Amino acid sequence: MRIIAAASLALALMTTASGAAYARPFTAKDLATQERISDPRVSPDGRFVVWNLRTTDWDGNKGVNALWRLDRTMAGAKPVVVSDDEKAPTAARWSADGKWLYFLSSKSGSRQVWRTAADGTGKAQVTSLPLDIGHFELSGDGRTLVVGVDVYPDCADLACTKTRDEAKAKEKASGQTFVDGALPRGWDSYQDDKFVGLFTVRLDTPGAPADAIPLTKGLKADIGDATVSRDGRTAWYAALPSGVSSGTGPVSSLYVVPTDGSAAPKALGAADKTSEGGLALSPDGTKLAYVSETGPVMIAQRSAIMVRDLKSGAVREVAPGWDIHNVSLAWAADGKRLLATAPSLGQTKLFSIDLASGKPSELVSGGTVSGFDSAAGVTVYMGESLTSPPQIQELTSGAPRVLVEAAKTQMAETPMAAAEQFSFSGWNGETTYGYVIKPSGWEAGKKYPVAFLIHGGPHSSFGNAWSYRWNPQVWAGMGYAVVMVDFHGSTGYGTGFAQSIVGHWGDRPLEDLQKGWAAALAKYDYLDGGRACALGGSYGGYMVAWIASQWKEPWKCLVNHAGLFDTRGFAYSADIPNFAEEQFGGLTWSDPAAAERFNPSTHVKDWKVPMLVIHGARDYRVPLDQGISAYTANQRVGVPTQYLHFPDENHWVLKPQNSVQWYGAVEAWMKKYTK
Repeated sequence: MRIIAAASLALALMTTASGAAYARPFTAKDLATQERISDPRVSPDGRFVVWNLRTTDWDGNKGVNALWRLDRTMAGAKPVVVSDDEKAPTAARWSADGKWLYFLSSKSGSRQVWRTAADGTGKAQVTSLPLDIGHFELSGDGRTLVVGVDVYPDCADLACTKTRDEAKAKEKASGQTFVDGALPRGWDSYQDDKFVGLFTVRLDTPGAPADAIPLTKGLKADIGDATVSRDGRTAWYAALPSGVSSGTGPVSSLYVVPTDGSAAPKALGAADKTSEGGLALSPDGTKLAYVSETGPVMIAQRSAIMVRDLKSGAVREVAPGWDIHNVSLAWAADGKRLLATAPSLGQTKLFSIDLASGKPSELVSGGTVSGFDSAAGVTVYMGESLTSPPQIQELTSGAPRVLVEAAKTQMAETPMAAAEQFSFSGWNGETTYGYVIKPSGWEAGKKYPVAFLIHGGPHSSFGNAWSYRWNPQVWAGMGYAVVMVDFHGSTGYGTGFAQSIVGHWGDRPLEDLQKGWAAALAKYDYLDGGRACALGGSYGGYMVAWIASQWKEPWKCLVNHAGLFDTRGFAYSADIPNFAEEQFGGLTWSDPAAAERFNPSTHVKDWKVPMLVIHGARDYRVPLDQGISAYTANQRVGVPTQYLHFPDENHWVLKPQNSVQWYGAVEAWMKKYTK
């Protein structure tokens, strides 16, 4: 097996004469080239587990995906590859009878659905559509696929979209026209006239079906969340209203549609003020669970877990009053419980929710659960933490055990620095949490420079989780201690805590950061407060630009990645304009003071601390001019500054070699001012 052989060779090269592996600091290249396990799926009988494995093609500067399978019931069984060298994740799904494993592959030249027998034999292409398939759902009887495909909504069939694409490719003129209701760009690309629509593919015909039945013809909204009934006759999905942009504030609703295309989709209820998604069909096919959020979509509304009886139409909330966010749902195999993940006090826990009582109980409480599946009394999940990348673990009747370890050899070579959670009294006297990570090779009695990391979002968390972008273990490997604070606005601490940031971007979170910094210095004597740099991305980058005038005293240097510099300009140029309107607490044009109240650009005259600015040219979430403006502002007022520009990156830095360059530039900047 190629991957195991490569890992074994690396281990052999990293041994001393005595045969013991020696340790070294964790580096940015270690992070960029690390194996990444995701999307574990357990077979209906509980025997097999499959997952997606992403490895790094360093010379190609990209990730490569593969599908792997393990027989968890066989002692000493080794993982085997099902499909490798895939451009995109494989999205493996089991048939209800456990005989077949379906997955996405581009082996035929386009991304289609393939399948293999449970034992890995008989691999064959299932669909042969003229366009790439983005996602798929399989009916319980195994006869129907519902697939998501990027199409022109006015096209009658897939061939129409393909023909129109081919004609457009031949055009010499490059101008695009956008009309009312359409924003020009989203995330990292300019929009076209296509949307992800749903199509039915019947599998009870011989050969690879080359045609599909349109289910959402005319819908001008993307569909990424769908499920299909056990008999394959009905599909449910969540979508925005047709013809409106996802960045202007509308909420998503649930729809039902027959899979034979005999009727148009029908809305389930009048959910004009609730945003619904995260669909999960019960094992017996009689109930639909989903997540509902009431109110504005950009200010971390509470997630309500709902269950709809598909026969009667009755809807009820399963755990009323449970104050959680960012919920992912699945059914337990017995159909009497729901499984859910949600952030909680710096962790992301796995819960079991009894449908009868509505009571949630913790199944996995430490670290972060980032993906899970359950069948035949076996629950598999991705477990990660600040000191470990995601690993596949399982819950049965006993204690959790690790099934599949990612980057095992690398982790043995580069022991992780210890992490510890701490708490303090933050804004409004409320308990606030943070983490401190020791530097690699920490020694008692020594002082170490500090990287003070500020998370983005702002509704997110620098909690007990692994990151493939901002990973504190890389700074620890550089010799820095790391301090991170989950300020007001962070998720996992209740709706009131998260929403307290609305209209208060620059005061309440700043107070938490200041108090958290003071608490960390008082508690951990190895932190050298006189040699510290503050770093942040997105909202964290905004806070760095705000700190530059409002709290510059502790910092020897600043790092601003993809940060907001001019809040009013951001409100009009971002790909999600309703975000600024909801977060700042007022409409920019009718209440300019709402956007200006905490605007870093109005305080440039007070900037003094050297600032490294980093931005990607394809960042349309926080557009490029925000970064260039921050760099220019530093230049104009005479503050030492550098600007690192990535022409091929978006809001994140994703390419492996770019990631290593990013960390290298940050390390050089920090060492210049903290040595």
